[in-house]
Amino acid sequence: MSSTVLQRARRIVVKVGSSLVTNDGRGLDEGAIGEWCRQLAALAKDGREVIMVSSGAIAEGMKRLGWATRPHEIHELQAAAAVGQMGLAQMYETKLRENGMGSAQVLLTHADLADRERYLNARSTLLTLLQLNVVPVINENDTVVNDEIKFGDNDTLGALVANLVEADALVILTDQKGLYSADPRKDPAATFVHEARAGDVALEAMAGGAGSSLGRGGMITKILAAKRAAGSGASTVIAWGRERDCLLRLVAGEAIGTLLVAPTQKSQARKRWIADHLQLRGAVTVDEGAAAKVCAEGKSLLPIGMMAVEGEFSRGDVIAVRDAGGSEIARGLANYASAEARLLCRKPSGEIERLLGYVAEPEMIHRTNLVVLR
Repeated sequence: MSSTVLQRARRIVVKVGSSLVTNDGRGLDEGAIGEWCRQLAALAKDGREVIMVSSGAIAEGMKRLGWATRPHEIHELQAAAAVGQMGLAQMYETKLRENGMGSAQVLLTHADLADRERYLNARSTLLTLLQLNVVPVINENDTVVNDEIKFGDNDTLGALVANLVEADALVILTDQKGLYSADPRKDPAATFVHEARAGDVALEAMAGGAGSSLGRGGMITKILAAKRAAGSGASTVIAWGRERDCLLRLVAGEAIGTLLVAPTQKSQARKRWIADHLQLRGAVTVDEGAAAKVCAEGKSLLPIGMMAVEGEFSRGDVIAVRDAGGSEIARGLANYASAEARLLCRKPSGEIERLLGYVAEPEMIHRTNLVVLR
């Protein structure tokens, strides 16, 4: 598996930790960031889609403010993040631009991903950036969050982003070579774990406690992040961020670090979640032509094929698709709320903006978010 998982990956989320980005707190490591950006650009030019989740804002802010130790007060952490985010974004912009790539800063909070509409908006933004050949650089929005809604570490954020964009793989770059069966600093008999199954409970027992004083993560957060990413079918690699050409060698099939393989394929995980949804918010009834395109041809459901809308649902809810006889033929994620869907019935996609004032998607349900039941 190790030689093919990353080779096959077309959409990759890369997460890099604070100690690497800031050279153990001594300020942004321009050389290291430049190397990762060079590799990200090379992957993008090879036809892959890449997203960077980067720690380092608070650590860079601490350095700029002259603070030697990480503060505990939330308002001080937020202030450090606000100061440091400026330098972090500027550094990625400069280094990616030097390699012929555009960049975009995206700040997320837990609330953005917990709210279904904001989740879909964030997803649409990220996918659009990838289509525009821009590398999104993502960090937690530390300037506005509080202890109750913080992700807690950017390993978790990396996994959530992998799920958000349905990535094929998550690469966590850290200051460790990967996962050992025990802490090698304390147990000379510890062995390196080259490959394992993401979600295996034995891995959590192997992982140690928190990492450096700069970040809040440790190996355990990386194991749990891999488990979370596997829920949407993304496999995870945990590798040393200073390894020469690490990203390029991984996608070339070289076994570097620890590979935690997702037990299910990406499409299987997503479609199973949709198919197993117990509470449907509503339904749309479609004509014979639309039913044939959805069931026989695997096409998306367009508004023009809809005859009626039932129930009250929001964008992102799972709804049923019924034929003219009332039988459920499919189900999927609605791109428009019920009130909007009623306005779109029997209308071509080209009229969506005129009717609603905006266009979220040209389809009512995209085929990647549609499960055929017959």
